[in-house]
Amino acid sequence: MNTSRPNILFIVVDCLRADHLGCYGYPRPTSPNIDALAAQGAVFEDFFAAGVPTQPSFTTMYTGQRPLTHGIVSHKSDDLLAPGSPWLPSLLRKSGYTTASFCCLARYQQWFVHGFEFLVDSTTRYHDFGYTCETINNRAIPWLRAHADEPFFMVLHYWDPHTPYLPPEKHRLFYEGDPADPSLPDTLAPLKDQYFRIMWSKWFEKLPAGMRDAEYVVSLYDGEVHHADDGVSALLHALDESGHADDTIVMLVSDHGELFYRHDIFFDHHGLYDGNIHCPLIVRGPGVAAGQRIAGFAQHPDLAPTLLDAAGEPIPEAMEGASLLPALGGQEMPSREFITTSECTWQKKWAIRTNSEKLILSRQPDFHGMPRVELYDLKADPHELNNIAASQPERTRSLESRLEAWISDEVRRNRLPGDPIMLGDITLGRAWADWIAQGRP
Repeated sequence: MNTSRPNILFIVVDCLRADHLGCYGYPRPTSPNIDALAAQGAVFEDFFAAGVPTQPSFTTMYTGQRPLTHGIVSHKSDDLLAPGSPWLPSLLRKSGYTTASFCCLARYQQWFVHGFEFLVDSTTRYHDFGYTCETINNRAIPWLRAHADEPFFMVLHYWDPHTPYLPPEKHRLFYEGDPADPSLPDTLAPLKDQYFRIMWSKWFEKLPAGMRDAEYVVSLYDGEVHHADDGVSALLHALDESGHADDTIVMLVSDHGELFYRHDIFFDHHGLYDGNIHCPLIVRGPGVAAGQRIAGFAQHPDLAPTLLDAAGEPIPEAMEGASLLPALGGQEMPSREFITTSECTWQKKWAIRTNSEKLILSRQPDFHGMPRVELYDLKADPHELNNIAASQPERTRSLESRLEAWISDEVRRNRLPGDPIMLGDITLGRAWADWIAQGRP
């Protein structure tokens, strides 16, 4: 990377699975423009969320800390950001960047206001079925044109792949046939009596009556990825027109992925399976060689240190992530034997992942009836469909001990009363728990 201060265009596509992009090997042409961006820069192949879903993930991106440290382990909770947490937008604004956010999160949690000179949220007008990349770009692109000559840190939060998947017709490219064909297996049958069926009722009313094929819904998700890809293209075109593409870091990432109909999870972003925690990370910018594919574990806490490093700013000691800037310059990645991740929104779970296996540990019974411990051989079973915990007790005990030791060390280092996933309460899942308690399983 060069030593000048680059602009920073930070694009977060909500719910975007890495494995549904062409640059990550997806066979459907969902992402031609994102793929072109990837070809111009670097693709991080092993990038994972440190905590899900959106609010823990975004807080992690801005603080450079893991959820256990910054204190936000669930979505829409009453918890507050730990005092004194480092905050990327504030640090960049203090250093002279013009900072702007085109994102709805400040409406939900107060700390997402901090550090932004410009804060635009259009979701109050369009949230249910119309908050599209075009809506965001209609606000963001004029801002970019007006402020392109200032050093800027600009955040865009696209929502198109988030439920409900209702892409415009021109993006519905990935399904042939009739999803209500009675000869098809009814892969939506397990959803028919679930809480999620009620939750998605308004959305499903807009889909074909009697549909049986869950892959049809997946094709709509892919259509929304294609839709967001158009938004990215329009934004990058505006950056090109500004004359500042060559001195701007473009970082594209997701906060988490999405699960479709495996593990009894239908079209939502809970569960610590790779479909939900394996996120894209694509970086283009000054000094980043084109066509790089970078292996080795990275996570959301690494993003703030990376951007501060690129801006020539010191990285606060309180940040736990590592700068990926050396790796973008051709040096080695930070060495990590394993990563951890957690959730406390629909379920209370931890996971530890190595290159070859993953263990998921539940702190309480979940709504899907999954066992307390799950172990997956990621080489033989990359889709995590065969839980081998019972048949591999030694491997299970080894990984569980490793995970529990890591949690204990972090709890002690942060002077916490205990594991916040264990001590906390689920947030969005509380309504589901109440629904079950009313005798409506």
